[in-house]
Amino acid sequence: MDGYVLKHINLVNENTISVKDVLIKNGKIEKIAGTIAAAGNEQEIDGEGKYLLPGVIDDQVHFREPGLTHKATIYTESKAGVAGGVTSFMEMPNTIPNALTIDLLEEKYAAAAGTSLANYSFFMGTSNTNADEVLKVNKLKDKICGVKIFMGSSTGNMLVDNYLTLDKIFGEAEVLIATHCEDEKIIRQNYERIKSSKPLLTASDHPLIRDEDACFESSFAAIQFAKRHNSRLHILHISTARELQLFTNLLPLKEKRITCEVCVHHLHFSANDYEKLGYLIKCNPAIKAPHHREALWQALLDDRIDIIATDHAPHTLEEKGYIRNGNGVLQPADSITYEHAHAGLPLVQHPLLLMLYYYKQGSISLEKIVQKMSHSVADCYQLKDRGYIREGYQADLVMVDMDKPYTVAPGNIWYKCGWSPLENVQLPASVTHTFVNGNLVYENYGKERWNESNKGKRLMFDRRL
Repeated sequence: MDGYVLKHINLVNENTISVKDVLIKNGKIEKIAGTIAAAGNEQEIDGEGKYLLPGVIDDQVHFREPGLTHKATIYTESKAGVAGGVTSFMEMPNTIPNALTIDLLEEKYAAAAGTSLANYSFFMGTSNTNADEVLKVNKLKDKICGVKIFMGSSTGNMLVDNYLTLDKIFGEAEVLIATHCEDEKIIRQNYERIKSSKPLLTASDHPLIRDEDACFESSFAAIQFAKRHNSRLHILHISTARELQLFTNLLPLKEKRITCEVCVHHLHFSANDYEKLGYLIKCNPAIKAPHHREALWQALLDDRIDIIATDHAPHTLEEKGYIRNGNGVLQPADSITYEHAHAGLPLVQHPLLLMLYYYKQGSISLEKIVQKMSHSVADCYQLKDRGYIREGYQADLVMVDMDKPYTVAPGNIWYKCGWSPLENVQLPASVTHTFVNGNLVYENYGKERWNESNKGKRLMFDRRL
């Protein structure tokens, strides 16, 4: 077999939907036309009535390897992503050990080369004391997605609150700087105040502790550093209405020096969901009151928010403070406490299908979904030859059946942690095929089938900073 011809498929790409044939050969999209006849040993796949989208590029995941592999591994989580149409990911440095040196960073790349089913990149981590090491990425800027700065509490020695360190990195880094923005001082003050007023904290206290002020003040500070140095800043997982005043839609994305993203859980859940889901949806920054969610949707649609990500952050049920009862239903363990329940949600398998739910609801167009989950991620990070369905580009593609509902259930969850905050939710579409570098890695049409003989590739960048 020498490639694939996808026949009569609805191609969603660059703000248009059109019925096309697509030839995949030698790992790339070789031809897009009205009609393409198989010229050799290509396999034809009938796309009649189906939709073809660029593979999702998730720029914010935590795959827990090395050091936290009881929760997840690069293999298990990349596999889950591929099942949901995520063909490329960018992973965060708060593993154990933290990726605070070039050597440790390259060890993660080596691990992914042997096990990842999706394409991959890894952020260089920062601390208050490793600025000189961080700046070594300037010599590798076409091979690394960026530098990650935690401006709020995190794993290990990665909270960066030394302004001299921040000024040096913002002033000298020649790659994109991605920030987690929550003000640690405000969070601590809120925690102590609320803790002193009640005997036991609950999940619904989380957005009051990690509140709007904590997010805004930290995002504002990051932007001030970026403006001072004309840095390329990308603020991760915006969660509040107030922060949105810091961003613009007056420039096209490729001309922006300051960009931001929203995560699917901040678009889907609100603080009203703590009553039902409790610590299952505890995450940082917190899921907040409904008016924040409404503002995020508006900013996504009017392009103040540039991309959609997941912040996939798996924990075991024990770490979340939950168990499954005799019927397999998730319920709080007797010993659960606010301080015990880890923050983070596993989401990388379902972001596309969740956004297609909102498409079916009339909240967003297919073209806008593709823009925010593929095109704009490629543009934001200056990815080379990915993120679009174009001749000569890598064939990272996902086929979707819009008329085949999919219910999230323990039996079809590929995460190592084995649970999802979306369990028992019926989503209105299914991923039927996922191609990574032209290889049909995942197929689900009646039965899930995998071809793991080819691994993903290291993402490359065409930096013009």
